[in-house]
Amino acid sequence: MVLSLDLQGFIVRARVLKLYRQALRISQKAPIHARDDLRQMIRMEMEKNRHCDDKQKVRFLISEGLQRIKDLDEMLDMQGHS
Repeated sequence: MVLSLDLQGFIVRARVLKLYRQALRISQKAPIHARDDLRQMIRMEMEKNRHCDDKQKVRFLISEGLQRIKDLDEMLDMQGHS
């Protein structure tokens, strides 16, 4: 299957992939016993919305994801997991 994207679609896809990579990097700060569960949860959330075509909803999901990983990062920092 060949994926054909217009410029806007390409940019949105890049933002989603960047969000996913950021979330996985932050999951490395979690305690060792919780990392696998956290990675699974991150992947599950991404997969759940994989086929969303509504551009407005995708923008909302990206902003919500950014906020959630920011909160997770701050929580892990407060717990001393750097």
